[in-house]
Amino acid sequence: MPNSPLAPDVIVLAGGRASRMGGVDKPGLVVGGRSMLDTALAAVATLGRTVVVGPTRPELGAHIVQTREPEPGSGPVAAVAAGLAALGADPASHIVVLAADLPFLTDTAVSELIRRRGDFDAVFAADASGRPQYLIGVWRSESLASRLHALGSVINQPMKALVPPSTDIVALPGVDDCDTPGEIDAARATLGSPDNSGPHQAAPRPKSATGPAPLSLDRAREVLCTGLARLPERTAELRTARGGALAAPLTAAEALPRFDVSAMDGYAVSGAGPWELRADVGFAGGQRPDGLRPGEAVRIATGAQVPEGTALVLRDEFARVADDSLLHRIPDSPRRSDIRRRGEDRRPGDEIAPAGTGVTATLVSAAAAVEVTVAAVRGPVRARIIMTGDEIRSSGPLQAGQTRDSIGPILPGLLAAHGVAAVDHVHLRDTAHGFDQVLSTATDCDLLVVVGATGGGAADQLRGALDRSGARILVSRLALRPGGSTVVAELPFTTTVLGLPGNPYAAIAILLALVPAIVTGRTGALPARRLFGPLRNATEIAGPVDRVVPARYSGEPEGGWIGDAAVRTAHLGGLINREGLIVVPARARDDDRCEFIPLPG
Repeated sequence: MPNSPLAPDVIVLAGGRASRMGGVDKPGLVVGGRSMLDTALAAVATLGRTVVVGPTRPELGAHIVQTREPEPGSGPVAAVAAGLAALGADPASHIVVLAADLPFLTDTAVSELIRRRGDFDAVFAADASGRPQYLIGVWRSESLASRLHALGSVINQPMKALVPPSTDIVALPGVDDCDTPGEIDAARATLGSPDNSGPHQAAPRPKSATGPAPLSLDRAREVLCTGLARLPERTAELRTARGGALAAPLTAAEALPRFDVSAMDGYAVSGAGPWELRADVGFAGGQRPDGLRPGEAVRIATGAQVPEGTALVLRDEFARVADDSLLHRIPDSPRRSDIRRRGEDRRPGDEIAPAGTGVTATLVSAAAAVEVTVAAVRGPVRARIIMTGDEIRSSGPLQAGQTRDSIGPILPGLLAAHGVAAVDHVHLRDTAHGFDQVLSTATDCDLLVVVGATGGGAADQLRGALDRSGARILVSRLALRPGGSTVVAELPFTTTVLGLPGNPYAAIAILLALVPAIVTGRTGALPARRLFGPLRNATEIAGPVDRVVPARYSGEPEGGWIGDAAVRTAHLGGLINREGLIVVPARARDDDRCEFIPLPG
């Protein structure tokens, strides 16, 4: 029973549809020897009045107020509104709001939130990845009521719409929620009761503690640049190896220019002027004019080989031909040669580009200019794209529950912008062992790009298949929003697996952020130079963990970018009229330097 009249009141949300778990009564599921609702109630047992919002539960004590949203299943904001109404006209000064799907929650975590409330309108917990848990918070009652009133309709509103500007985020252990059957199973295993009947442990570990800690984006890139197996070195025609990287320095086979040539349209002259102008003309690629005697000149084109005896080339704008066919220098014109001497740009054996230079159109051209068309290279990286999910349909009319594949068609172009050649594009159904065959037969490509199936849900099978294949995990998760479920692994035969989140925006953002590092790791390419600049509205966007959001140029004379504070991840509409993405560090401030990732055209 409550032991302090000043303790916060409590609203526990124990309803919802649990659509990702087939509509089961999630708060009633037993984890660690007791229901998740009982775990939530135990964590707040010493606080003020408690309201449970959800279906009627006769087993609850009489001191617990039970209520229901006006429209069951209408979302967490509607449930919070119902809970606040049930507390009546005189709630405590602060209210604890909890979801009933937190199997690791303890009274210690709740107490820490209460201790940290300070002058904030609300304080929320953050899980191990830094993701705010807006359904584990302590609110100032007045602020909660005001925010609910400002929303107007509370039906089917996202919890984030309720969050006030004045908040604090506190990283706490044991605040991971369970949204899928896979997460429930993992929680039961962690608490030592996979059969629902084992004893409850006093100090449970959160599910995030069962695997490697999420990596920052920068650290993940470092791991990929240095930790992936290199592709084998091969000798190839440079024009066919675009997207690869040089495996050894590229050196000139011939001089550039190969002979003395005119740098301008004008006249090759010998001796001091004026000069007698000959009738012949020197053309680029044509026969070299006969040698000049002192006092002679010959018309010459840019790139033409200068005749023997040439002292300089007098460009057209500095020259005048008199009626007597004598060539004169215009008085006071600059005195310069305008001859490109043999080998002044490159000599045989000069280094054109170091090892690791990407094979681009520029490199192919520069190599051809010094008679080099073949070189030792690695790559380009060849990729197979795997779209997952029974609900995804690429063509034809959509059936009930299906959605259009909106990113599969654009992935080859995005990969090509980073030098990766997409050799195949397939769709994989949600089956228990579908990935086993995909992984075992991926010997004909260098990279598997998998979209979806990276989380811990019942249909998310990639991680289990990677374990069974003996893959080496390089990036287990990212400390980044969105994109935390990203996984990167290397199969025993060295094919790289890039597992991307299933929602379109997160998939594209992580692809653009990580593929350059994967290309560097596989080909030995020099790391791509990154773009940094001031983010003008960083304070509006930053949270407790790094974020990646769409961005546009600020238009200010000093440059910089404006990031989008709200991001819809279910489609790419937010990238329309945006120049790229901005990586926003945790708790960044306005005008902090942030990394900008351009969007390929």
